[in-house]
Amino acid sequence: MINRRKRKALYSAFLLIASVACLMSVLVIWLKTVFTLERRPILFGSTYMTMDNQYFEVLNAFIENFVEVNGDRLVTRDPASSQQKQNEQILDMLDMGVDFIFVNPVDGRNVEPALKECRKRGVPFIAVDTEIYGQTDPVATVVSNNYEAGALIAQDVVAKLKNARIVVLYDNKISSTCARFKGFTDTLDESGFPYDIIYTASGTTLLHETMVEMQKFLDMHLDFDVVFAGNDPTALGALAAMQNNNVLAGQLVYGIDGSPSGKMMVSQGLMEATSAQFPSEIAYEAVSAAYRYLAGESVKENIIVPVKLISKDTVDSLTVMSWQ
Repeated sequence: MINRRKRKALYSAFLLIASVACLMSVLVIWLKTVFTLERRPILFGSTYMTMDNQYFEVLNAFIENFVEVNGDRLVTRDPASSQQKQNEQILDMLDMGVDFIFVNPVDGRNVEPALKECRKRGVPFIAVDTEIYGQTDPVATVVSNNYEAGALIAQDVVAKLKNARIVVLYDNKISSTCARFKGFTDTLDESGFPYDIIYTASGTTLLHETMVEMQKFLDMHLDFDVVFAGNDPTALGALAAMQNNNVLAGQLVYGIDGSPSGKMMVSQGLMEATSAQFPSEIAYEAVSAAYRYLAGESVKENIIVPVKLISKDTVDSLTVMSWQ
């Protein structure tokens, strides 16, 4: 009789414990579900030196796609090549309550006041496609191998011409184009052959601006063999000015981007080559680094994405009308 009562009591206790464990399991599952469903979407911000450049439009589209796949949002601002306007837009995004910002500065030094405010408000940021200088370091810097982009072009020049008169068109306020120019000139110097830079316009990255700068050079009526452009829009602007003046005569015109327009000019024999960037990879690396940082994980400070030279020998193997 006693044993039967003990067994009954033990059985009741077991049922109670099992019921409590079951309820606890259900509660844990419910809490996980609630927190998952109620996670506030992360609000990202992005700003580029200008959206009057297809490369930045494509880069931003990739970033937006990666962000939205995770259920989050991206707001984008275009400073139209004005650092003052970009600083104001960064402050506006902070007032909107963004949690993270992707920054491609107009001027890597004068963007610092806005970035100091980011630090003050606890909003992290990543430098995309160009470096940021100053005392306010980004979480990470994600760039193409810009030095190599210039070096690849110089290697192509050295393989084809043992001396040349060269026109250089780039922007010396932008770290990425400065690195490309340095890779180009360093490689030419290392060749030991006599290359002469006869004209430099160091304040342009846009097609229409470059047409004006190239026209200034053409008005000097100097012979030249090579045009080194800091990006594809600059190369296209130089080509347009050359065509308008009927001076296309076998000169080697080089760009950097690997844009559909650049590849089209290469395939038609109007451009000699373009060093291709990979905006999809830059976007993936930037967004991945952002999410890792927000999750409390360590992030590599400098992420370098490789580049590739596209010439008339390789362009036909690629999809001309899309980005890499």
